[in-house]
Amino acid sequence: MYKMLHENLAVNENGHLTFAGHDTVLLAEQYGTPLYLLDEDMIRENCRVYLRSLREHFPEGSSALYASKALSFKDIYRIMAEEDMSVDVVSSGELYTAMRAGFPAGRVYFHGNNKTDADLNYALDCGVGYIIVDNSDELRTLNELARNKSLRQKVIARVTPGIDPHTFEAVNTGRIDCQFGVPIETGQAADFVHEILSCENVELCGYHCHIGSQIFDETPFMRAADIMLAFASEIRGKAGYVPALLNLGGGFGVRYVKAHPRIDITACIAALADHIKSSCARLDLPVPAILMEPGRSIVAAAGMTLYTAGSVKTIPGYRNYVTVDGGMSDNPRYALYRSEYTVLLAGRVNEPAEAEYTIAGRCCESGALIQENVPLPKPRRGDIIAVPVTGAYNYSMASNYNRLCRPPIVVLSGGKSRVAVRRESFEHLTANDV
Repeated sequence: MYKMLHENLAVNENGHLTFAGHDTVLLAEQYGTPLYLLDEDMIRENCRVYLRSLREHFPEGSSALYASKALSFKDIYRIMAEEDMSVDVVSSGELYTAMRAGFPAGRVYFHGNNKTDADLNYALDCGVGYIIVDNSDELRTLNELARNKSLRQKVIARVTPGIDPHTFEAVNTGRIDCQFGVPIETGQAADFVHEILSCENVELCGYHCHIGSQIFDETPFMRAADIMLAFASEIRGKAGYVPALLNLGGGFGVRYVKAHPRIDITACIAALADHIKSSCARLDLPVPAILMEPGRSIVAAAGMTLYTAGSVKTIPGYRNYVTVDGGMSDNPRYALYRSEYTVLLAGRVNEPAEAEYTIAGRCCESGALIQENVPLPKPRRGDIIAVPVTGAYNYSMASNYNRLCRPPIVVLSGGKSRVAVRRESFEHLTANDV
């Protein structure tokens, strides 16, 4: 059953859960818990699937940008550089991390709906390839800063196509009433493009949209592409500008639980390409280079978190609780989104479920849960609790709430393991205190 969730999960002869070919119980013993694990080989293959598909079906210049907000640390940028990926960053901190890892600045795309003057200056000084301009205030500031540095910065205009891909509201970024980008439907996006074209120190290279997250088929991307191409046709008629690039953002979903469908990324991109080519032919537009921004679909299933069970508590007539040595501080997604996860007893995967248990973390919050009503064999203090598919938005959203230390990241590749991010110590917690 659990091997079917993702191909890097299996059960060995001892009845232990394995991840990327490693016994998770032994990894917990070696590195301690809580512990983030990351399957480097899966990450690399996911990158290759996107790059192969985009380059096969779209014009030269089409590529995949890793959305590093999903998981940002130095080693991930080294992997992306080796796999010929570009990256997008949404803060100076992410950009700094990429630069410290030696990532090529020309393959960096800087996002964000409120880039400060310091952010823009830092991006210009680093020589980032593209800045995705979100609004007119940012555009005017960027143009002035670039003029002061005698630069002409490549930019992509972020516009909102006004569609709802039926994802959770907090991760829906394509509707009209949204803090990201400039809406097409109100006419503001057309004015925004005209303003960009009038600026001397920026060069408009194309359009960007992002419609949401956890999208399980290509249809919403087709709808977004139709709107974006119609917009491109409108602007061509008014200003004579034809975009070289169209960035359709990210958002392909991943299987967190067995009920979620599998996605064939290769087939989805092929179908999307056929649709875009037909739309461009109908509009008499040249097919632009297509960019996509996978984040979750690159790293989510490549991640796992291991915990050690503490107390097991039964409240008759109500529910059973299992507490673990991490929780909301290393994975706030259930508290924020009620995100679904699969939970396993790593050392007793094949045993039948005895009852349903709510997995609670150690933070002093009643909502600090990992998952509710999970069928499990009866847990015991000291059991290793495994939560697969935690590679995206877990480490990147982790905190020191309750003054807890963030877990390490251990990368698995080719049958070996290595520490890529060290476990925080108590000294780290007070390092900036004065």
